[in-house]
Amino acid sequence: AAGTVPRRRPPRSDMGRGLTLLLLPLALLAAPARTEGGTAAAEEVKIEVLHLPETCSPKSKKGDLLNAHYDGFLASDGSKFYCSRTQNEGHPKWFVLGVGQVIKGLDIAMMNMCPGEKRKVTIPPSLAYGQQGYAEGKIPPNATLIFEIELYAVNKGPRSVEAFNQIDKDGDKKLSELEISQYLKEEFARDGKKRHPSAHDEILADIFKRNDHDRDGFISAKEYNVYQHDEL
Repeated sequence: AAGTVPRRRPPRSDMGRGLTLLLLPLALLAAPARTEGGTAAAEEVKIEVLHLPETCSPKSKKGDLLNAHYDGFLASDGSKFYCSRTQNEGHPKWFVLGVGQVIKGLDIAMMNMCPGEKRKVTIPPSLAYGQQGYAEGKIPPNATLIFEIELYAVNKGPRSVEAFNQIDKDGDKKLSELEISQYLKEEFARDGKKRHPSAHDEILADIFKRNDHDRDGFISAKEYNVYQHDEL
């Protein structure tokens, strides 16, 4: 469905649903922008801070798991094309910042943002849906977008060092099928959702298909792609 974002309920650990969240693609807000003629370099996101809390910590950075509400408008006529409060039973959206789960303009607009902060941001077409637009999301070609964003939480993302180390039970700096299998079982038990028995095996297979690039049966720290600068 357009506008879907991974998970209905907040994660109960800094892992933020970890690997399973990473495998759930976003629809609206995630289509890659096709830049033409290098226009992206000449255009930028305009950020207006509407509210800044007295305590601004932690500030968001690439790889963090953010929880936010946001409304999207077309700059041309002010019409609203997206409202997170009407999606997913009105729950704020969770996504990892700076990794392409939302359009490039939002990845830029929500950097260095703190919990409780509100922003109004203007995103040019080159950092949104470009010349092709996004018909399913009612976004025409070459559309400049405006988002009003309220950020609720900044957590360590699912590919943080802490998450990797928590999954890596034997501390050998690589994730085995058994370790990830156990992690999935623990996460499934936490959220309590009913799943078909085959779901575990399907997700596990998909994780290795997408992440085990050298096909050695393990996911290394490099393949896991830790976003933070910390060393494992």
